[in-house]
Amino acid sequence: MTTDAGTVTKTTPVTVPDRAGTSLGSRLASGVSGGIVRVFLLLVGLFWLVPTIGLLLSSLRRPEDMSASGWWKVFSEPSQLTVDSYQKLLENGDITNSLLNTVLITVPATLLVVVIGSLAGYAFAWMEFPGRDWWFLGTVGLLVVPVQVALIPIAELFGKIGIFGTVFGVVLFHVGFGLPFAVFLLRNFFAEIPRELLEAARLDGAGELRLFVRVVMPLGGPAIASLGIFQFLWVWNDMLVALVFSDSGSQPITVALQTQVRQFGNNIDVLAPGAFISMVIPLAVFFAFQEQFVSGVMAGAVK
Repeated sequence: MTTDAGTVTKTTPVTVPDRAGTSLGSRLASGVSGGIVRVFLLLVGLFWLVPTIGLLLSSLRRPEDMSASGWWKVFSEPSQLTVDSYQKLLENGDITNSLLNTVLITVPATLLVVVIGSLAGYAFAWMEFPGRDWWFLGTVGLLVVPVQVALIPIAELFGKIGIFGTVFGVVLFHVGFGLPFAVFLLRNFFAEIPRELLEAARLDGAGELRLFVRVVMPLGGPAIASLGIFQFLWVWNDMLVALVFSDSGSQPITVALQTQVRQFGNNIDVLAPGAFISMVIPLAVFFAFQEQFVSGVMAGAVK
């Protein structure tokens, strides 16, 4: 371009986006706003919550109402809602004892796996001892052993030593099968801790136990919380192991509800509240520690 003074100036061409060269998927992805995606995900979440909501409303209805119509009837007749089923549940000794047994099984099995797995994971990550790598490979190899393969041999072993059919036997089985994954997860997480941080703590006079408690455990909090949630949910919802290794005095809530269905097929006024309680407790635990769970899952993903 030439001006009146005779100088030549250069104009910068305007770049026009080549929409023809853009793929259809890219155009659709850019055209969908975040609000629409959030609404869609919210609807999907509500859809998956329908069975839980239905179970809750069913547990708040009388048996005759449940026999006459579906749980959605409460929206037109709210007077059907009552807590009589929960009162009857508390009077059912089998259900209440099984709920207590579930707590006695789940809490020790979770704590023992977390504590032993943390100690072993730290040892495999930062302590030197003969055959460390081979021991770790052997532990990881136990992950491929199916639970079903070990049921009969371990049941025979527990019967010989007198712990078959007890809460301790169920806890011991869950601890044994939960430790390989715990060691594998925590060892890999602890190995990412900077060596300089540990060496600085050792120079300050910290021993291995103090180093583990004061440095490693706080840094490994997200991974430990994730492991605890996984183990808690696995043990709480388990029925196969409890069905084999527990008796009428040590059965958890999952086995007790299955027994109620088999013996009293129309005992829905006890089954519905019992099933909802057995489901809502692990949900509450998960939502209480969801931030730590997400942090543990994402640990190491972002440098």
